[in-house]
Amino acid sequence: MIRTRFAPSPTGFLHIGGARTALFSWAFARHHGGKFVLRVEDTDVARSTPQAVQAILDSMNWLGLNYDEGPFYQMQRMDRYKEVLKTMVASGAAYPCYTTPEELERMREEQRAAGKKPRYDGTWRPEPGKTLPTPPAGMTPVLRFRNPSSGVVAWDDMVKGRIEIANAELDDLVIARADGTPTYNFCVVVDDWEMGITHVIRGDDHVNNTPRQINILEALGAPVPIYAHLSMILGDDGQKLSKRHGAVSVMQYDDEGYLPEAVLNYLARLGWSHGDDEVFSMQQFCEWFDLEHITPSAAQFNTEKLNWLNAHYIKESDNARLAALVQLRLAARGVTVTATPSLAAIIGLYKERASNLNELADAAEVFYIDLHPKAEILAQHLTPEALPALADFIAGVRDVAWEAPAIGALIKTCIGAHGLKMPKLAMPLRVLLTGQAHTPSVDAVIALFPRELVEKRLSVATRG
Repeated sequence: MIRTRFAPSPTGFLHIGGARTALFSWAFARHHGGKFVLRVEDTDVARSTPQAVQAILDSMNWLGLNYDEGPFYQMQRMDRYKEVLKTMVASGAAYPCYTTPEELERMREEQRAAGKKPRYDGTWRPEPGKTLPTPPAGMTPVLRFRNPSSGVVAWDDMVKGRIEIANAELDDLVIARADGTPTYNFCVVVDDWEMGITHVIRGDDHVNNTPRQINILEALGAPVPIYAHLSMILGDDGQKLSKRHGAVSVMQYDDEGYLPEAVLNYLARLGWSHGDDEVFSMQQFCEWFDLEHITPSAAQFNTEKLNWLNAHYIKESDNARLAALVQLRLAARGVTVTATPSLAAIIGLYKERASNLNELADAAEVFYIDLHPKAEILAQHLTPEALPALADFIAGVRDVAWEAPAIGALIKTCIGAHGLKMPKLAMPLRVLLTGQAHTPSVDAVIALFPRELVEKRLSVATRG
């Protein structure tokens, strides 16, 4: 059975690059009817926080990336890691090293000065016929993995192709600190082995870790998973993705009014393609997804395209669902939604021109608050030539049938009686009722309001 995993470190929020990795791992498991595992790699105690763990879980839930097993926490598996370390020391696959940090730094400085690659020199590495130094009294050693000294470590990466690294390029990695805490590369290996991970899909910043992890797996007699390293995501400007163009918490996209299906659809196309298909459901994505069509070159984030997709999904979404999401945003602003006017009806009228939920909330808010249009916008549109037609409209509001066609007919009658063009009356009506100069069809907007609220707001034009 295909088994994939997403293994974030809770030292910060889940950002868009991590979300794409999670999506691809999830979709690959779903495509093959396999299992998707969530593992929280929280061994960096100094930087890992409960808030960051919760942010990861919230982000996965918001995106709908449901996991079959987990979340597993590495800090809860320490006893098992230490058991494996003991077996490795007993078998000779790992050994104690008493080199101090100061000695190690001096060693590296000398190597750099000689034009060599800085690395551990193997002082404490056991070799046949070698006499090791006497361990210093009172010093607790680190444990190092006894990396093969010859040959190559190679794998066929599902994205990058064949990769080969000479073992001579790799020094003996520390796999447990002096306090007994196992290190990242060791924990990952044990977890992938014992959780039966068959495919490791992750960012290409892990490529340098892969040969070390493969060698440790082989030393344990464990199967080596298939690796797929995803290229990085660049910002709109072609530079490394930063907070100003996308490398923010996934939940910030929720805050900014994006729908999760739009974010997922967009992420799916960042470095992967299925012909010319741009808009598709997650069910379709899981049916189509494979590792062969992931591009090895960097993907470029395009905010404009994400906004376009979000607008598309808003247009396609059910009004009641959008109304529930918008109501949460209005509540956060202290705005109470009443039964009349219908928020779902407002959404139905405005969603064609909205690119995010916050824009919908902005549009809907004016229907439920005590509105005070800005003096400058009133002065601009409540012109002397518009006032007589506006007065006629106000008088007609009391008796007109409360539906858009009848209200539209009333507007046409009023402008016809005074020889005006539509904007001369439509614009004052818009600003008096919504405070905005641009809205959907004015008759449809008016029909959303209760009749008495329209009369109240239009009365501003007759004051003084």
